[in-house]
Amino acid sequence: MLIDTHAHLYDKRFENDLDDVMIRANEAGINQIFLPAVDVSSVYKALNLAANYEGVYAMAGIHPTHVKEATNHDIEEITRLCDESSIIAVGEAGLDYYWDKYYDDRQLDFFVHHIHLASKKNLPLIIHLRDKQDRDQAHQDAVEILRKELPPNRGSHRGIFHCFTGPKWLPEVAAQLGFLIGVGGAVTFKNSSVANMILDVPLSQIVLETDAPYMSPVPFRGKRNEPAWITHVAQKIAEIKKITVAEVAEITSTNARQLFGLS
Repeated sequence: MLIDTHAHLYDKRFENDLDDVMIRANEAGINQIFLPAVDVSSVYKALNLAANYEGVYAMAGIHPTHVKEATNHDIEEITRLCDESSIIAVGEAGLDYYWDKYYDDRQLDFFVHHIHLASKKNLPLIIHLRDKQDRDQAHQDAVEILRKELPPNRGSHRGIFHCFTGPKWLPEVAAQLGFLIGVGGAVTFKNSSVANMILDVPLSQIVLETDAPYMSPVPFRGKRNEPAWITHVAQKIAEIKKITVAEVAEITSTNARQLFGLS
């Protein structure tokens, strides 16, 4: 059985065939799917899906590219929603420097708030980081903030660095901070360096994700991604690690269940 730790099933691209998407996921052996939020409205959409589909769980957070329009009321609402029993994590939150118009101090402030919120509510923190090509400033800034703001490690994993595509130094630093690495469709891309970068990352530090509807793996690049296609991610990791897909499924799913406190 596989777990998709990151899928935006509330996205409009799923509104006409979500039942079919869920059937295909079940047939592919995906028994749990975790839905990160990007703003307050998406938290409610995720909670609604979690109430209607078995094995679906919601998160609460404000994505860095939604910080510009977010208000203090939104922060208060995210904080309140984290008390809902159906919320299993804070996120996705972080820093996104890909677009110049989002490069401002509010991102840093919101990221710090999410770090404190996850610690206060004892929930995993799901981190989104994106840089301009061939740069790693967002990653450097995020690590500096985490080192400053995280409370002392109590011996358990704190969260996930979602959608790992580099830099190469991140997995080691993430492990030091107590974070797992989310590996998705990029590991299957022909011109991607992700496969080489995770070669020496222990499987005990990896969880699987699709980021659906984005980041579709080969052979579905250019199409809408969906949870069932996480099997291609598992197969690629098995190939890289020279182990079976069953081993990849067992270890990464155990990592996810332990992090999110699920059976």
